[in-house]
Amino acid sequence: MTRTVRIDHLARVEGHGGVTVELDGNDVRSVRFDIFEGARLLEGLVKGRTYQDVSSVLSRICAICSVAHAVTSLKATESAFGVEVSPQTRVLRDLLFLGESIESHALHLFLLALPDYLKYPSAIAMAADHREAVQLGLRLKKLGNAIQETVGGRAVHPVNAVPGGFGRAPDTEQLIELRRGLLQAVTDAETTIGIFAGLPSAEFRRTDTAFAALRAPSEYGYYDGDEIEFLTSGETAAYPCSRYREFTNERAVAHSHAKHSMHKGRPYMVGALARLSLNAGKLSGRATRAVHLLGLELPSCNPMDNNKAQAVELVSDVERTLGIVESLLDADIADETPVPVVPRAGTGTAVTEAPRGLLIHSYTYDEEGRIVTADVITPTALNAASVEAHLRAAALGAAPDGDEALSRAMEMIVRAYDPCISCSVHLIRRA
Repeated sequence: MTRTVRIDHLARVEGHGGVTVELDGNDVRSVRFDIFEGARLLEGLVKGRTYQDVSSVLSRICAICSVAHAVTSLKATESAFGVEVSPQTRVLRDLLFLGESIESHALHLFLLALPDYLKYPSAIAMAADHREAVQLGLRLKKLGNAIQETVGGRAVHPVNAVPGGFGRAPDTEQLIELRRGLLQAVTDAETTIGIFAGLPSAEFRRTDTAFAALRAPSEYGYYDGDEIEFLTSGETAAYPCSRYREFTNERAVAHSHAKHSMHKGRPYMVGALARLSLNAGKLSGRATRAVHLLGLELPSCNPMDNNKAQAVELVSDVERTLGIVESLLDADIADETPVPVVPRAGTGTAVTEAPRGLLIHSYTYDEEGRIVTADVITPTALNAASVEAHLRAAALGAAPDGDEALSRAMEMIVRAYDPCISCSVHLIRRA
């Protein structure tokens, strides 16, 4: 007997998407991760605009990840023009990324993912019985927003990050205030590990998973790096960021407005679990202990472990941010001017790690510094094919358990990826 299990609207995710599973008895005929959002046209809007405008326009692709889009855009523009920013600018950009990661991970872990484990329909319902956990999540999110506001000029769509550097540096009083919040956050992050270590097991069915992440040059981070590393069945491969189209290979699929990407014919996962699977050796301090406390075995083929990986990163982010803030206070931060930018014809590509995974910005400029073409590929678009692979594996294992159990498994897996569906749809005509 054939039947269809359909989730028309996935709750507790950013954007509009659903899941459709078609079954024939216990056999799975098809699984689709349906994305219904309208086409993202911002790349067309920047065509012909000068380089000073591009970052602020393209940060509007996503409010949650506006820092990642804004700063990755700047990095791509500077690559096209051969601009080398100062060491302090690199540190402040790293700090901006960390603030966004703290804010985004706290939102996802406590308000979107935790209700799944405790079987609540929403964080609001969960707060009636777990008020302190919700307050902890909101406190961490507020801290992440404060970091972005201090460095970027505001919490959403930063205005202080400009080509060649920053409009102004944070002052001592602002950094002291951040340090005060970060000292509290160290305890909050460790409490987060305790909460997630004590949750019920969430494993539906494992399937061999390929991972991709920015190769961290020294310490665990999100901004620096110029190579993409893949881990597939125990084998690693690396590509310069400029060759990103070799592993994106975007193709349209009939059931989704988001394109799918493959590496050597296989889907791959990006995000916190991918980063840990490839860069866990660069973790230090409390984050290393958090991996063991959570029982996280890496690489993990259980997509639900992306939640645990985000919890580990939250610990690492807080610890690294505190270290950066204290070093800036010790060094007496300079209010330096941005590096001069001289436009020229050329192409620049930048890849960073947004909270949800690899983010790619690639631009071609004319000799006057105006955009000829722009290409932006987001983490959720890269993850779309991998989401379907994990949904299919779970459907094969859960099909006999009934439609309600299958629906719950599908929703939990998609939410574990922490998708930003609204910025995943990519419509671009290539020359």
